[in-house]
Amino acid sequence: MRKLKAFTIGAGLLLLAVVLFAVDPAGVIEALGRVPPGYILAAVLVVQVQIVLSALRWRFTAARLGHPIAVPIAVREYYLGSVLNQTLPGGIAGDATRVYRTSHRNSGGWKRAATAVVLERLSGQFAFFLLTCLGLMAWPILLPGRLPVDLAPAIWIVVALVAMIGGAVAWFGAPLRAWLGQFGPDLKAAFWKDGALAVQAGLSALIVASYVLTFLIASDAVGATLPPIAAVTAVPLCLLTMLVPIGIGGWGTREAAAAALWPLFGFSGAEGLAASLLYGMFSLAGTALPGLVVLAGSLLGGLRRGK
Repeated sequence: MRKLKAFTIGAGLLLLAVVLFAVDPAGVIEALGRVPPGYILAAVLVVQVQIVLSALRWRFTAARLGHPIAVPIAVREYYLGSVLNQTLPGGIAGDATRVYRTSHRNSGGWKRAATAVVLERLSGQFAFFLLTCLGLMAWPILLPGRLPVDLAPAIWIVVALVAMIGGAVAWFGAPLRAWLGQFGPDLKAAFWKDGALAVQAGLSALIVASYVLTFLIASDAVGATLPPIAAVTAVPLCLLTMLVPIGIGGWGTREAAAAALWPLFGFSGAEGLAASLLYGMFSLAGTALPGLVVLAGSLLGGLRRGK
């Protein structure tokens, strides 16, 4: 497992280095050197809103499962979880930390805490995938001359995936229904009963919008002002690549996507790479300081209790 983690980290760093030298390192440095201070402040503030809204979504989901968490605790733990997810391999260390640090607060224990974290992340991922799918459908209609790939192979790939998924569901139908059945009550409570869907959808939409807005600010800051259509096409596609399990916190895959997609809007690959690097810096800066303060406080608290 350690070798696999080392390989994925190395692959992400290698990809980032290859993209950097392929698109023009001097151009990237020049673009990053002209970032106005006001943009940094604006982006970091958006990240704060993003973290608070995410914490409120987690708190809402947990409360629906009978696992109440106070607002200050939810915000504090989300800051800590976010900085760990961005700086440690795998992207789930922060989620595991949230489960561990809140599991003792209620009678449900770690199972309730884990279910709340998983469903909260599911809410966010679903909203993000929905935006990405809408953008991909809109791309050939609104920007037919700027398609990133030939649609024919992509369509056949989608058809093959749908067929494979359909076959798997048919083959494992009964066990799959039984497995999903155990989560039925939790899914209904978190997403359906008493207007929960409206709250989940509203919070997730705002959170996804904050991710996209941060990327747009980063791109504008390096001199590559994207058109509004990019907010539902290129930007979500770049963010989606962060789910590829290599590197740390999406570094490498996100930059490769931006360097490839920005030229479709009349900008250079160097500007796309610079925008993606700046987005990563904005996200890390917006969570690092509060998250490190929480981590330091937890470590000091543990040392005091150990005396």
